[in-house]
Amino acid sequence: METRTAGRSLAWLLTTWGVTRVMLLLFVFQVFVFPGPDVTSDVSVIYHGWYDVLRHGTFPLDDVTWQYPPAAALAILSPATLPFLPYAHAFFVLACFADLTVLALLLNSGGRSGRSLRGAWTWVAGVPLLGPTVYARYDVMVTAVAVAALLAGARHPRVMGALTAFGALLKVWPALLLIGAVRRRAWVSAVVTAAGLASLFAVAMPGAFAFLTFQRDRGTEVESLGALVFHVARHFGWSGQVLLNYGSIEFVGPHVDQVSSAALALTGAAFGWLLLWRLRATRFTSYTLADAALTAVLLFTVTSRVISPQYLVWLIGLAAVCLSHRASRMAAPALMVVLASFVTVLEFPLGFSHVVLSDGYGITLLVVRNGLLVAAALTAARRLWRSTIPPAAAAPFPPQTTRTRKTPVSS
Repeated sequence: METRTAGRSLAWLLTTWGVTRVMLLLFVFQVFVFPGPDVTSDVSVIYHGWYDVLRHGTFPLDDVTWQYPPAAALAILSPATLPFLPYAHAFFVLACFADLTVLALLLNSGGRSGRSLRGAWTWVAGVPLLGPTVYARYDVMVTAVAVAALLAGARHPRVMGALTAFGALLKVWPALLLIGAVRRRAWVSAVVTAAGLASLFAVAMPGAFAFLTFQRDRGTEVESLGALVFHVARHFGWSGQVLLNYGSIEFVGPHVDQVSSAALALTGAAFGWLLLWRLRATRFTSYTLADAALTAVLLFTVTSRVISPQYLVWLIGLAAVCLSHRASRMAAPALMVVLASFVTVLEFPLGFSHVVLSDGYGITLLVVRNGLLVAAALTAARRLWRSTIPPAAAAPFPPQTTRTRKTPVSS
């Protein structure tokens, strides 16, 4: 009976994945037109332009929108593996394959003792909520590497370290997966792999690390938490503007630098909290690695100067890995991430014009979406702390000294 039930559940899971992913492909192939701005132009125009430069053995040094670590070149060049398809179509197919890879990894993990298919369902249900943007960015490929790293962590720390390093050279954030790693082998493997790959890129392709300067000069993007200050300020006469800057829509004007600096300070505070947690944590379980990774990426996402829609793909993937463990404490943060993903597609691309105009509807969408992410980050941090750091034992009161009253001796 249980086998039959499990079979039905798996059939529903695979059917749901198939139906939702066919719809995503129909949207990115533009068989159907998804409302709002065309999200596929990043692939057909920007990625394709980078591809033409990268295939000649150099990074796009004259393009400030190139803000990615050197291994990102592999993702941009990957459509060359399908030469019989146009560049954009090949990219969408490979993005779908990365999506399927994550599902396969979660299904394999969910069948083990102490595991659950909740993680696979989280991935299957959460990804399509973001709309066609998922397949029109290379973040789903990075997420596949991160999911593979986390799932390998407990049994194969060296593999985890190598995959984490490779992921970090794709898009930096997977480096945060190591925050919960307790085995030295994972860290050594990550350092060796990162050093080797970085050296290889630096020697083979000029400008491998020019992205660091471009990232440094970014401002406050209109969808970020800090941007809410300016969305509201525009209704009270703030004189700044919304412009395309460094490849994203950002606020430009008075006090933007201060808000951007405040965001960096909050990121520093988040790092400080994670360091404190790591120093004090003593109870590590099979799911701590995933719980810590989700918490870290949530904290760095909400404090970032940029919260692009595709960032939610990372969070869905990490939440799915957490929920593949039955005992994980991250059920509530994972639900908030899924809800935030639905609000995200309402904000971009469906309601992006309202966000750019800072009207009531646009501000409401951002308040709800960013509010869910902040709540998820704080809830995750609280649960991670409580599950790994035992409460300090109350210091006992010093024993009272009983003094014997001396009875005066009569003379």
